[in-house]
Amino acid sequence: MSRREEYEKMTEELLEPIVTEYGFELVDVEYVKEGGTWYLRAYIDKPGGITVDDCEVVSRRFSDILDEKDYIEDSYVFEVSSPGLGRPLKKEKDFRRNIGEEVEIRTYRAIDRQKEFTGILDSYDGASVTIAYEDGEKQTFNLEDIALIRLALDF
Repeated sequence: MSRREEYEKMTEELLEPIVTEYGFELVDVEYVKEGGTWYLRAYIDKPGGITVDDCEVVSRRFSDILDEKDYIEDSYVFEVSSPGLGRPLKKEKDFRRNIGEEVEIRTYRAIDRQKEFTGILDSYDGASVTIAYEDGEKQTFNLEDIALIRLALDF
């Protein structure tokens, strides 16, 4: 496990009880470097959406734990945010919750000269996802071949 993955895992374990206490869902945690600065980001959600006040209350509670545990060696910025509308599906619960919803899939390599696919998320089995097209046809993708899968945005 990489240092980044260890930091994300430890953050999830420490943050989950706080997020649950407030009735929120911990959607994802990421530790990334952008423009020379490390960011530890926690994405939270709840039915009806997350507010700035929700993010602030979780951030304040968790900042004390971060100071106490001090498990991240680098200097970094901690942020709590809503996952947004175009959030990627990453975890099993994301896939299960969105069965029947329209998704966009981008693959690493072209499949039949195409790298972008849109359809209804039909099934997920831990190793692959199947989408259904309007014409009734279905297509299955191995997760390892998918660069991005997220809910389709219709405006």
